[in-house]
Amino acid sequence: MRVGIDTFACDGGRSGVGTYLVQFLKRIPPSGALFELFGWDFDRFAYSEDAPGLEFIPQCFVNGRTANALWHLHKYPQFAKARSYDACFFPAAHKRPPYKSPCPTIGVVHDMAVYWGTRQTREHLGAVLRVVFPNSLRRLDRIIAVSEWVKGELVERARVNESRIEVVPNGVDHSAFYSRPRNEESVVLIQPFSFRRPYVLCVSRIDHPVKNHIRLIEAFGLFKERTKCPHRLVLAGGDSNNAAKVKAAAAASPWRGDIFFTGHFPLKSLPELYAGADFVVLPSMYEGFGMGVVEAMASGVPVACARAASLPETAEHAALYFDPHSPEDMADRMVTLVTDHDVYNECRRLGLERVQAFSWARCVERTLQIIEETAGQ
Repeated sequence: MRVGIDTFACDGGRSGVGTYLVQFLKRIPPSGALFELFGWDFDRFAYSEDAPGLEFIPQCFVNGRTANALWHLHKYPQFAKARSYDACFFPAAHKRPPYKSPCPTIGVVHDMAVYWGTRQTREHLGAVLRVVFPNSLRRLDRIIAVSEWVKGELVERARVNESRIEVVPNGVDHSAFYSRPRNEESVVLIQPFSFRRPYVLCVSRIDHPVKNHIRLIEAFGLFKERTKCPHRLVLAGGDSNNAAKVKAAAAASPWRGDIFFTGHFPLKSLPELYAGADFVVLPSMYEGFGMGVVEAMASGVPVACARAASLPETAEHAALYFDPHSPEDMADRMVTLVTDHDVYNECRRLGLERVQAFSWARCVERTLQIIEETAGQ
């Protein structure tokens, strides 16, 4: 069996989708199946450490989202046929699905953010892909949805046949994210950063309005006013859509001296950042899975998150929930986690229990089975 893996839109392993691909590549077992990667030339060595034995074939030498959509539309079928693939795997099918394929296709859909919100606020795919996107999803032979929420959106919004969708939740790297002993150090040193404790953490790209940072900044101000606690707010994530608006809101806050933007944060250092936090807040209006929730729970850190999209499905009863439209409600949950030690400890305990349901090993094992089943059709 010969399988091509499309690495376009996986950000060289530096994003949530990139993490998915890296974890998949690490767990490909030595077998008769021949996997090979194809993608941007500048990603040629991005996965060499995680998949040293896999060949990488550079394709689409004109940069840009629209150019890449056109490559998938017109050039991918020729490329896949020339490589004699028995199947092709698309880890970022919600961003780069093929339109036609000479071989069976399996795509992972991490979210349906292109349908979220208004035309002015939703995520954009580019002119070409916006036209063919729903039909491209319907043409995939098998779709892996990372949550029941995403599966429902695929059926309702993209009119994908439910029988071709299987829910396979993402995992978490338990060897990296685990509960560490709490110490009394006042500063957490993670090169090149120095974080003064205590701090509240939010790990997410700075993307307005979908990630809801501005309301989080407002809620943090209310939290500070009510508790007089010394906590800082650490916003860990690279700049994305309308990041300037979020930073302007932080600069206008009376508590701006306690709000810290890290920019893109090294993935290998994230476990230490989580471990040093008092608690994690995920205020997103939309998440297809909620990786920040799972990573926090695995780290033994309590979570307060929005009652929105897939987040309640991911966290179940192990988090405190708030209305993402209400900074006051968000602040109430933050105050509870600081002032009620019984609730704090119970959230921590339930989170450690809940996170046992998420495993990269199980995720990859089932994904490989789906690829093999589909290639044999």
